[in-house]
Amino acid sequence: MSRLTQFFTFNRKQRKGIFAFFGLMLLLQGIYFWVSSRENPAENPTQTAWLHHQKVVDSLKGVSEPKYTLYPFNPNFISDFKGYQLGMSVEEIDRLLAFRKTEKFVNSAKEFQQVTGVSDSLLNVISPYFKFPEWVTAPKKASHQSFKTFDTKKEAIIPKDLNLATQDDLIKVWGIGEKLSERILKHKATLGCFVAMQQLEEVYGLSPEVIAELHKHFFVSEISGIKKIKINELSIKELGVFPYFKYPISKNIVVYRSNNGEIRNSDDLAKIPDFPVEKIEIIALYLEF
Repeated sequence: MSRLTQFFTFNRKQRKGIFAFFGLMLLLQGIYFWVSSRENPAENPTQTAWLHHQKVVDSLKGVSEPKYTLYPFNPNFISDFKGYQLGMSVEEIDRLLAFRKTEKFVNSAKEFQQVTGVSDSLLNVISPYFKFPEWVTAPKKASHQSFKTFDTKKEAIIPKDLNLATQDDLIKVWGIGEKLSERILKHKATLGCFVAMQQLEEVYGLSPEVIAELHKHFFVSEISGIKKIKINELSIKELGVFPYFKYPISKNIVVYRSNNGEIRNSDDLAKIPDFPVEKIEIIALYLEF
């Protein structure tokens, strides 16, 4: 026992050293906890939740809203969604729709403001994009055409084949000027010929009212100039020349032929992904199966 106890027996100098060591340890431990408490203060649940929500709000502030690109448009045909995108209120959109139900049209930015009641600031932003028909923007030409229309109303309208119509024939119709007549003839040349009056809806700038007038003066019967598209033989690039076949549709046609064989009729066309089925009867007239 004497040998064992000698390990636990310290002299005065050794005891002071041990006490000093323990004191230094306690001091360092206290400093560590004090620094830790300052760097990581205790968080209560309410504060933690508030900080989390604040971070979410800050992150949303940093997300930029998608930009809406504004293109020229006719303000007479603004839909609810279009009006919302333009910054119009529900009341302002309703006033325009109610005005249109009376079969009237606004023909200027000032008249648009009178009907809708939009503010000057909003009008200044959107009015530069207003695009009115040619007979509105060119009053001299429109008045001349209106005079012609007034005279022709005294006589019975004799409808003419649209594919045989000249530019002079088209200009005689109310609402058709030089530019619109050129677009109609250019579209006919691109297609080879019209096969249905509904194809006039594809001509940029023709309003429903003007198309209705064209229906009174023209019809489609002569389609001898039709260009037949060999849908089972042409490549993607060759099919893409046809106005109704953009690249994605041309590609899907070729893929369908590879997987299913030749396209035989309109029913097969309807099975092609993304094919414009709403125009399938018209398109089929241009195809050689």
